[in-house]
Amino acid sequence: MHTRIHATGKVMASGVRASGEFCWINVLTPEPRAAREFFSRLLGWRYAMIPMVGHRVRVDGHDIGMLLDLAGAQLPPQTPPHISVMVKVDDADAIAARVAALGGRAQPPFDILFHGRVALCFDVNGASFGVWQSKAGKGTEVDSAAIGAPRWFETLTTDVERGAAFYASLFDWTAHPGTGGERAYTIFRRGDVAVGGMHRRTPEMGDVPPHWAVHFTVADVDATAQLAIELGATIIVAPTDALPVGRFCAIRSPQGVVFCAIRAAVA
Repeated sequence: MHTRIHATGKVMASGVRASGEFCWINVLTPEPRAAREFFSRLLGWRYAMIPMVGHRVRVDGHDIGMLLDLAGAQLPPQTPPHISVMVKVDDADAIAARVAALGGRAQPPFDILFHGRVALCFDVNGASFGVWQSKAGKGTEVDSAAIGAPRWFETLTTDVERGAAFYASLFDWTAHPGTGGERAYTIFRRGDVAVGGMHRRTPEMGDVPPHWAVHFTVADVDATAQLAIELGATIIVAPTDALPVGRFCAIRSPQGVVFCAIRAAVA
C-alpha cells in the first residue's frame, strides 16, 4: 500500500499507482556498486540484479525503481548523475504527442520488452520526466511512508505559470499556488490527491537547471543528514522544517546524485 495526502490533509492509501501519479524512479550513477552501498546504508535499500541491465531497487518488499550505470544508459553525453521520475499514463504515444503540442519535447516512445511502453519527455521549462504505459509492469506499490520509499516529488522551475499550465493540460493536474512571492510553493493535485509540488528558482540558487527532485522517507532527518556526511555525501540544504509538510534536507551522494530525505508531518 502507498499513502497519498488528500487535499483536506487526510491520508489515502492504495497499492498500484493511478494514471497521472508518479510510479517509478531510475537512479543513474557513474559508480553503481558504490551507489548501491551508499543507498543501502543510508535508506535501507535492497537490490535484485537484472543481468546486462542493472539492479531493481526494493523497499519493504516492493520494487520502487532501478539503479543503473550512467555510462550504459544511452543518454546524451555529459548527462549528470540524477534520479529520473516516471508518471503512469494510459497511452505513452498520445502523451508524447501532447507534450510536443504543449511546447515541450518528447523522444519517440519505445517498449521495455513486455513490461511497458515509455517515453522521455521535457516540459516547457526544460525539466525532464518519463511516462510509463503499463503492460506486465505496473510500477511500484510500496507504501510511501515506508523508510526509503519515494514520498514526494517536486520540480524546480524558471516559470511557474507556464509549468502549471503545461502539467494541468498534460496530466489533468490542478495547480494550487501558495503565497510568498518568488518563494511561493505550488501543489499539484489530481482530483483530491496531492501528486507533487513546484517552486521557482531563486537568484541564490544560481543556474541550477529545471528538474524534478525526489524526497525519500526517513525516520529522522537530522540523523540521516549526519550519516550521509559520514558516508561521504554533501548536505546541500541542512535539515529544515517546511511546515505543514514536515522536516527535510537535500543531499548530494558521493557519486553526485542529488535527492532529499523527509520525515512527513502526516504519517
